[in-house]
Amino acid sequence: MDYKVRKTDTTTEVLLSGRLTFTDHEQFRSVMALFDEPVKGQKFVFDLSGLEFVDSSGLGMFLIARDTAERNDCNLVLRGAHNQVRRILDIAKFGTIFNIED
Repeated sequence: MDYKVRKTDTTTEVLLSGRLTFTDHEQFRSVMALFDEPVKGQKFVFDLSGLEFVDSSGLGMFLIARDTAERNDCNLVLRGAHNQVRRILDIAKFGTIFNIED
């Protein structure tokens, strides 16, 4: 997994690319550090348009991010998932627990 971060006053956008698997859990902690000093109401967006694959560990990482965002009164959005990644999100019924945007 590779990632880039874009920030504005109200939004932090994390652009993920490549594959998100168990081997990325350490690197994902760096992404989670973005939640360390949240602003109440801040919007966090995971842009998945460059993500080619996600496994069950990757889904678990999104769940951890969601729980962290909720604890910090932040809004978490998954955006731009396509192909295999979108199918996995649909199979896991992530649309019932996440705000998913096209």
